Amino acid sequence: MTMPRSRALTNCVLLAPERSVASNGSGAYHRAVIRTTSGRSVPGAVVSFPTGSRDSHVRIEALPDVASARAIDVAEAFRDVPGLALLESARPGRNARWTYLTADPVAVLDAPSAGGDPFAVARRLLARLDGGEASPRIERGHPPAPRDVPPFIGGLVGYLAYDLGHELERLPTLARDDQDLPRLRLALHDWVVAWDRRTGAVWLAGRATDGDAARLDRRLAEVRERIRRPRPTTTRLRPADPEPLEFTSSLNRTAYECGVDGVRELIARGDIYQANLTRRLAAPFRGDPWPLYRRLRTGDPSLFSAYLDLGRGQAILSASPEPFLSVDRTGVVASDPIKGTRARGRTREEDRALAAELLGSAKDRAENVMIVDVLRNDLGRVCVAGSIRVPRLCRLERTAAVQHLVSTVTGQLAPGRDAFDLLAASFPGGSITGAPKIRAMEILEELEPVRRGPYTGALGWWGPDGAMATSILIRTFVADGRRLTLHVGGGITYRSDPAEEWDETVAKAAGPLGAIGGREVSATGE
Repeated sequence: MTMPRSRALTNCVLLAPERSVASNGSGAYHRAVIRTTSGRSVPGAVVSFPTGSRDSHVRIEALPDVASARAIDVAEAFRDVPGLALLESARPGRNARWTYLTADPVAVLDAPSAGGDPFAVARRLLARLDGGEASPRIERGHPPAPRDVPPFIGGLVGYLAYDLGHELERLPTLARDDQDLPRLRLALHDWVVAWDRRTGAVWLAGRATDGDAARLDRRLAEVRERIRRPRPTTTRLRPADPEPLEFTSSLNRTAYECGVDGVRELIARGDIYQANLTRRLAAPFRGDPWPLYRRLRTGDPSLFSAYLDLGRGQAILSASPEPFLSVDRTGVVASDPIKGTRARGRTREEDRALAAELLGSAKDRAENVMIVDVLRNDLGRVCVAGSIRVPRLCRLERTAAVQHLVSTVTGQLAPGRDAFDLLAASFPGGSITGAPKIRAMEILEELEPVRRGPYTGALGWWGPDGAMATSILIRTFVADGRRLTLHVGGGITYRSDPAEEWDETVAKAAGPLGAIGGREVSATGE
């Protein structure tokens, strides 16, 4: 039932029972209570709008009748809608609270075809939502949002390819670029469905574009109708293809091990301290990527699973375990770099032994600490002096297939800086390039025969309030309309053993390939 508009919320429409209105001192908010299928009482709607704009139009609606439905199943209702995007946590974890579903963007930004500074264009796109300012920059004292409102209720969703680094830094152009994909794709979405793993609540939210609240209401009605269509009580995955997808590598074992030795020689000369050498696996594929994503997120569940429809049979299918950069609306920055990997054991005892080996590895710890230093330097370019902290260093975290060493670096954005300034200072991530970053990228351009494309870039969302959340695109398939590709790699230090580094790439490929029914075959080079 549609609730009448509260006098204290002149620019908000809230759909929830038992309304009550209060003030948090920085803007009015509305709270109501619903009960989930598990019997928990959760907010039906909690909204705060300290935007400073009298023309803002925001809608937030609780969907208690959808609370028992999985996001992956609700997404089936939008498979025929352009620009389907699903950003989900396919397994529990420290960063696994929110899952987002959206589709049918109101505008799309591709780079470099758009010309000029893509981040400047992105800021202008965000300004079209919610009657916002011309730039969503963080200022001191911006109040936090109520804890139960989704951090993302409309904005940009998309990816930055690793090769966007060529737009940000002066780098050689040597590797072959054979994927017809933009270096940046950001789509402006005025609505989103959000699942809250912590409370069990599901929200439908939106922000009016160019102040057109009537258009937003029509679009939300269409979304509501789609997600409430009858769905099968059980969802069956399409059976696996009779023949597995066969992937060949851009570098065979000999070539990859020679590359590792080459990096070690450059380290010995003092050129770099570390570089993240990768290879690409590719298989012919012209089918529908969506069923493959369903298999991937089931067989290799991850904290940052994502599906991004790019049109023309192109899509990104990610099972990334690694966040890149996040910014909350108060300007607090966080990054959780991963360096150091071992396979999971076949028994509990073997698993513990492999974990102990990883935790005791001087080589893996050195990799992680070096990347933490790179991040501290990158964040220091746009954060308040003295605000950079490392609250976690080399902690063990596990996925279904591998276990990693993970650290955390935090900071506070300086006044006048925003999430796009942070990206310009930090992209691509140090954990997937090396140290020093630019010299490592120059070397990788010489050693890797094909461009990385979206791999080791970033995927995520950006809100008009200045918030951002991104993951690093590892353990990620890219469907380019002709092939399905998967890159794997690892950090190379002077202590690296070439044979062990190759074996690590095989272990990293095993989870994603096994999930979709693929396999690597003998490489002959591409």
